[in-house]
Amino acid sequence: MRKSRTAPWAAALLLAAVCTLAGPAATAAAPGLPATGYVALGDSYSSGVGAGSYLTAAPRCLRSSLSFPALWAAAHSPSSFSFTACDGARTGDVLKDQLGPLGPRTGLVTVTAGGRDVGFTSVMAACALGGGGTCRSAVAKARAATDRALPGDLDRLYSAIRGKAPAARVVVLGYPRLYQLHGTCAGGLPDTERAALNDAADHLDEVLAARAAAHGFTFVDVRRAFSGHEICSPAPWLHSVDWLDLGESYHPTAGGHSLGYLPLLTDAL
Repeated sequence: MRKSRTAPWAAALLLAAVCTLAGPAATAAAPGLPATGYVALGDSYSSGVGAGSYLTAAPRCLRSSLSFPALWAAAHSPSSFSFTACDGARTGDVLKDQLGPLGPRTGLVTVTAGGRDVGFTSVMAACALGGGGTCRSAVAKARAATDRALPGDLDRLYSAIRGKAPAARVVVLGYPRLYQLHGTCAGGLPDTERAALNDAADHLDEVLAARAAAHGFTFVDVRRAFSGHEICSPAPWLHSVDWLDLGESYHPTAGGHSLGYLPLLTDAL
C-alpha cells in the first residue's frame, strides 16, 4: 500500500486499511518532509497471535487488529502504517521479508524478534509433552542458542533497520515471563520447570536489551507489567497450553496487548 503524503488517517480508516498492508517498498521522501510513518516488524508477539480478530488480508501471518501495533496506530494516526510482522518469523525472516516499507519517512519502528530463533516453540512442546528432564534439556539448549547465535543475528537485523530507516525511533520490545510460580494452576508443569522457563525468558530479554542499546535503540521490558498476569495467575494476560489451538498457546491475550504492551510502548515514546 502506498504511503500517504497528505493528512494522517482517521482511526477507523486505519483499521480498515491495515488489512491490505503486506509490506510494499518504501517510496522516497521529498526533501523537508517529516519522518512520521510507522512500521511494525517482528514475530507472533507483534502480529498478535492470541489476540483474535485476525485480519483476513493476511491469514498466513495471523495479524490482529487487537495487537499492540494496530492499537497504537489507531490511537495515534501516523502518516502511514505498515504492518509486516508475521507469525513464526525468525530474525532472518524479518530481515528478508519485512523491511520493504522502511524508508526516509519512517519515524517509528517496533520489533519483537528472537524468541523463535532460540527455539521457543520446540521448548514449549518439549516441556508440555516430555516431562521434567526433557524440558530442562530443551531450556538449556535454548539458553545456549541465545548466547551463541542470537546476538549476531540481532546485530544484522538492527543494522539493516537503521540503514533503511535512518530517521526512525526504533523500539525493541521484550518477552514476558510465562508463569507465576506457586500460582493457581491445579496441574501442568511443576514449578521447577516453570522457573527454568522464566529464567530463560529473563536471559533472552537481557540479550535483547544489550543488543538494542548497542545500536542506540529503545528496549521496552514488559516483565514488570506482566507480573501478576502470567499463566497460573488469577488474571492471566497469556494463553496457557490449549490442545485444541496450540498456535495461540503461550501468547498474549487481547488484554496482554491492550493492557500490557500498548501502555509500555506509549510511555516509551
